[in-house]
Amino acid sequence: MSLSPYLHFNGNCREAFEFYRAAFGGDFTVLQTFGEGPADMQVPDDERNNIMHVSLPVGAGVLMGSDVPSTFGEPAPSSSNMSISYAAQSRKETDDLFARLSEGGTVTMPLQDMFWGDYFGACIDRFGINWMISCEQPQG
Repeated sequence: MSLSPYLHFNGNCREAFEFYRAAFGGDFTVLQTFGEGPADMQVPDDERNNIMHVSLPVGAGVLMGSDVPSTFGEPAPSSSNMSISYAAQSRKETDDLFARLSEGGTVTMPLQDMFWGDYFGACIDRFGINWMISCEQPQG
């Protein structure tokens, strides 16, 4: 089993997921636009190239997302009540991933050795998504 976060965007899902693919590596397993959906889908013509669904494997989970068409109601709000936490395998991976995810965003807690033993930092990426990146440190 794994937990797979699903992110909603307001027309910039493709840009965000290209950013995440560059940060984490790998390839999309699914990338579909609203134009590829059913013919009777109520999506304005200028939004048919927006993302209906995208999946990017990350570790044991999958990061997924979509744009929210204007016909579906209010735009997707930026969330301040949740973060995506990623446990890296090494300090170097933590440093590299944190640098990529925080580029153009805001570092809310710089990477540092924490009292509970992890190397940890937090940021908000340029798309408004909160991230917590860490790795366990060997005890000794």
